[in-house]
Amino acid sequence: MRLERVDATDARAVLRGLRSAVLGAGPAIALGGEDDLPRDVPAGTAVVVTTSGSSGYPKAVALSRSALTASAMATAARIGSGSWLLALAPGYIAGVQVLVRALVAGNEPAVVAGLFRTASFVAAASSMASSRGGERVPTFTSLVPAQLQTLLDDPAGCRALAGFAAVLVGGQALPPALAARADEVGIRVVRTYGSSETAGGCVYDGIPLDGVDVRIVDGEVQVSGPTLADGYLGDPARTAAAFVRDEAGVRWYRTGDAGRFDGRLTVTGRRDNVIVSGGVNVSLDRVERIVRTLPGFVDAVVVPVADERWGEASIVVAVGATSSDAPVDADLPGVRDLVGDELGAPARPRAILRVPRLPTLSSGKPDRAALTALARTWAERAGDSR
Repeated sequence: MRLERVDATDARAVLRGLRSAVLGAGPAIALGGEDDLPRDVPAGTAVVVTTSGSSGYPKAVALSRSALTASAMATAARIGSGSWLLALAPGYIAGVQVLVRALVAGNEPAVVAGLFRTASFVAAASSMASSRGGERVPTFTSLVPAQLQTLLDDPAGCRALAGFAAVLVGGQALPPALAARADEVGIRVVRTYGSSETAGGCVYDGIPLDGVDVRIVDGEVQVSGPTLADGYLGDPARTAAAFVRDEAGVRWYRTGDAGRFDGRLTVTGRRDNVIVSGGVNVSLDRVERIVRTLPGFVDAVVVPVADERWGEASIVVAVGATSSDAPVDADLPGVRDLVGDELGAPARPRAILRVPRLPTLSSGKPDRAALTALARTWAERAGDSR
């Protein structure tokens, strides 16, 4: 199968490529990544998506047309079939799957024009009204939490969201306060969990999609089913480490996430997003979830920094400004108390770093690498000034 590179920022180009790769005879398309990908890929491959590399080594994930369509059909079975609005970057798996779901349903997707703004989202949503056999065709969209918040902050955005049969929200943990706001205005939010390696969301509101299985091995969430990627293109060693088979020959993807599963999946954080503070292991994901329950911290990101006394510590990066005459952010004592009460003193953040805006990847996720570098630079300067 021939592999052709497609401009991952051009939604219409990605849609054309997917129409041929998923519904036709190909070629397969490559989205993002380096220019040294092979010209040919195994038969059945539809898309090669390069992961964002927000917290690690970028990987070229090879997805078959069967994995993509299995995911789209399982989504339709869970939430319904209809028309889809693309508001995400088309070069990432969540955006790809919005387009695939529309293609599988036989509908042309709507696309938010240009950069994501409330006005452009509302305009695209209003263009979707259609009927079939006298019945209104249900509409769906997929967002990251930051986009959901932007829309909820505007009455026009709220009205537009309320018209969707379901709004998938994933990419990162959905803050409870944000979910509650959506629920209060009658918006059906469906939390999704998944990755490029699982062809996007494969667990909705904690319940695996049809055909998907979840297990916990040594505290790690592992996923199996027809939506799994074939592996990492040109990297058999990394593929073998991430995709394993059990004694029955069932293939499982090792997510690297920690969690619990009792019929409903609860993800507690990344297994590798842990610092050792004063000899105690501290999950920064757990710290972040607690911090985000506080007013004004719904989008806060918690990142690690070196600490002379404790070895490692954490800093909360949040949007806002600290008073110029206040040496310490006024919210810090409350943040430290709340985290300490929940997780113990070693987990308390060292400081709050205020920024005008949080840098994000084109996928809409926080750019944790950039935020970590920013926090480390700030911490070093703060140390020098003592």
